[in-house]
Amino acid sequence: MGREHQYSVTIRWTGNTGTGTSGYRNYERAHEISAEGKQVIAASSDPVFRGDATRWNPEELQVAALSSCHQLAYLHLCAVAGIVVVEYIDHAEGVMAMTPDGAGQFVRVVLRPKVTVAAGSDVAKAKELHHQAHQMCFIARSVNFAVETEPQVTS
Repeated sequence: MGREHQYSVTIRWTGNTGTGTSGYRNYERAHEISAEGKQVIAASSDPVFRGDATRWNPEELQVAALSSCHQLAYLHLCAVAGIVVVEYIDHAEGVMAMTPDGAGQFVRVVLRPKVTVAAGSDVAKAKELHHQAHQMCFIARSVNFAVETEPQVTS
């Protein structure tokens, strides 16, 4: 393998309501995700697991990481290929399956990028580059579940 890159984050639990984890219902799942020089992300668990719906949960962050990574790889490939992207929006969805013992895992994430390219750009090539972006996405290459891409490209 080639060069390695390192990423450091800090997770700080902020949900101690006074008695710690003395009981399942006695603490909040609130926590903060931070890294030096960056804005703090207010996080919690999914509301299904007694989390705060106004905060990001790990499952949403997983889907967001896949969507963001695909987008960045795709924009790079378009720039190199001379395709001018003028708008990109993705309404991505993830599916997590629970097991009877309370564990769970992602089984699928579907990316649905809608891309608009400038007039004169090769729409067919722009659509094709989604496949290559998927192959290049660091996050998609690192997960053990299906990541599907259903792109739409228009000019």
